[in-house]
Amino acid sequence: MAFLIITLFFITSCGGQNALERIKKSGKLTVLIRNNAHCYYTYREKLMGFEYDLATAFSDYLGVTLEVLTPSWEGLMESLEAGKGDFIAASFTITPLRKEKVDFSTTYLSIQQQIISHKDNYNFNSLEDIRGKEVHVRRGTSYEKQLYKLNREGFQIKIKLHDDTPTEELISMIHDKKIGLTVADSNVAMLNRRYYPDIKIAFPLGEEQFLGWAVKKGEKALLKKINAFFQKINKDGTFQKIYNRYYAYDDIFDYYDLKKYHQRLDTRLPEYTEVIQKAAKKYGFDWRLIGAMVYQESHFNPDAISFTGVKGIMQLTKDTAKELGVGDRTDPAQSIMGGVKYLRMLYDRYEDVQDPDRLLIALASYNVGRGHILDAQGIAKEKNMNPNSWADLAKILPLLRNPKYYEKTQYGYCRGTEPVRYVKRILSYYDILKQEAIS
Repeated sequence: MAFLIITLFFITSCGGQNALERIKKSGKLTVLIRNNAHCYYTYREKLMGFEYDLATAFSDYLGVTLEVLTPSWEGLMESLEAGKGDFIAASFTITPLRKEKVDFSTTYLSIQQQIISHKDNYNFNSLEDIRGKEVHVRRGTSYEKQLYKLNREGFQIKIKLHDDTPTEELISMIHDKKIGLTVADSNVAMLNRRYYPDIKIAFPLGEEQFLGWAVKKGEKALLKKINAFFQKINKDGTFQKIYNRYYAYDDIFDYYDLKKYHQRLDTRLPEYTEVIQKAAKKYGFDWRLIGAMVYQESHFNPDAISFTGVKGIMQLTKDTAKELGVGDRTDPAQSIMGGVKYLRMLYDRYEDVQDPDRLLIALASYNVGRGHILDAQGIAKEKNMNPNSWADLAKILPLLRNPKYYEKTQYGYCRGTEPVRYVKRILSYYDILKQEAIS
């Protein structure tokens, strides 16, 4: 009898163990995620992605290690139900049908489905324009359900379903004119517009929707912990930092500039790749970041001259070039090596700042001068903001156009919007070069 009681107690205890208890006991958290540009991927042997970074922050919050599984899109909920993963973090739209199968966390991002077409197609500007037309989407997505909903309303859309074809791939097919229309969430569409500048985000397909993480039905303890985690990272700024890493610069979109950039990656960059890589390696930077910086400075034009007198492919001033030992500013090799050396000198001056803020502040200093950055940091301290946070300095720098602020500073007036835009553009160009490497 004693043996039976102990056995029953053991079985009951094991059977009653919830996901959170298992995670803490094993020291391992398993996320079900998609391997794509906005969830999870590898770049230069480093794991990254918006959802992956959030999941990593959550595993740190729990004090456990993170394990990643990447089932097919259709297999995400099946894998969760089968106990292969603890939660889904895959930019999952919260829908009534999905809520019947899983429990969702509090929302962490709002999105809106958008019709995507080629920029040369001027016929798609409203819902009426897709009546009777063919639209390509991945099977099992909320896009498919939205299109069927429109068909029930009489739109007679021809829905072409693709099995586990990433939205990014359908967008690339739009760009290459292999298909005419697809659907993408707004965050995915804006991110991919960098890589495929010939696409057009035509119009919204439906109402605003929200993304959430999903857990197995009934896992209340884990869900409560996830919600507490999102509340914490929204309050302490962690969420915003991760968001900025991937999405903050999508509003900087100039079709003609990006189109020209993609062309010059083929026509001009190869001529300077070797010296860019050599300089980047010597001074400890990612060569693709330096490539993006060179393009922002001169569009890979060694004869570029600014009205301010800066010259060459890295737009060095005469005094700076002399200080760096650059004898001929129009010589691309000298200019690039000198410019990257100067960036490194600036970077080293911010030893109290942590990356990525340190690098972004150094880039801004290259553009506008370290003096104005010091002024902005001083104002940040006065306003109880973080002088070592690029996000805070990006808010402060534009104030230096206002006499109320710059008259009290050491270095005076500054067109403070320019370094902010400068950094944004470099990050956008850099992201495109990284994506080229992934592709």
